[in-house]
Amino acid sequence: MAVGRLRLKPLSYDFPPWRPPSEAGSLLLRVTRGCTWNRCTFCSLYKNVTFQRRPLEEVKSDIDKAASLYRAEVRTVFIGDSNSPSMPVRDFEEILNCLYAVFPHVERVTSYARSKTLQKKPLDELLRLRTAGLTRLHVGLETGSRDLLEKIKKGATPEDMIEGCIKAKEAGFELSVYVLLGLGGEELSSAHARDTAGVLNRIDPHFIRVRTLQPQPGSQLYEDMQAGLFIKASPETVLKEQRALIETLTVSSQYLSDHITNFVPVEGRLPGDKQAMLDALDRFIADFPQDEALQARCARKNELARL
Repeated sequence: MAVGRLRLKPLSYDFPPWRPPSEAGSLLLRVTRGCTWNRCTFCSLYKNVTFQRRPLEEVKSDIDKAASLYRAEVRTVFIGDSNSPSMPVRDFEEILNCLYAVFPHVERVTSYARSKTLQKKPLDELLRLRTAGLTRLHVGLETGSRDLLEKIKKGATPEDMIEGCIKAKEAGFELSVYVLLGLGGEELSSAHARDTAGVLNRIDPHFIRVRTLQPQPGSQLYEDMQAGLFIKASPETVLKEQRALIETLTVSSQYLSDHITNFVPVEGRLPGDKQAMLDALDRFIADFPQDEALQARCARKNELARL
């Protein structure tokens, strides 16, 4: 559980509704509400939230509330909601300065970021945020396929993704990039794996984190699936897709399968662990037709809703 959820909620502390699994032990600080883009067909997270930047005094008030209970305990902070670097750099610097002044033992401050925002943000502003103590950015690539990016209305091209992510690395951020397995359905699985690997190879992020598509009520993709316009990839297709992705990667990244939606746990440091990861996937793929326990586990995950 994130730091302070039980004790801070009665103080009217405004928690971000979502965080990466890797931030499970972090203090969650809500700086913006909603998503600056909010048009992706696969996403239902912020559909009923109008984007807004919280007033600085509200954010500072929440920092003080958290410090009154956890000043000596906080080591990591996650800033929400979905695209905090979209706010004016001076305001973000002020928040970061306040965090480090109030919490003396903070070691890591992270945020979601949109690749298009990073692409447009001047490098000197990203450098200012890094200098002020923002250390890691979580970026949703989802896919490297040009056609799929258009289909899901991501609002960015492969070139935008590459440019924005490389700029973030140049500014000194740790970069965590997310891939959505199964996003191409049955029809575009191979192209999704191939093109995503191509973009990741250009970016070479510090972390690659995979999730498996489970269309959620409230998203356009869920409606398309219900109408038969999108054929969801089977677990076997997703396992083969993941294998093709890893086989094509030439990165020096930590590859992580740290989400409840994923069918099998395949993780490692690339390139050194690549063969062991491929061997593990080969075993899962070979065993799937007769392994009833694996089939049942995949079936349960394949029906997840309201994550």
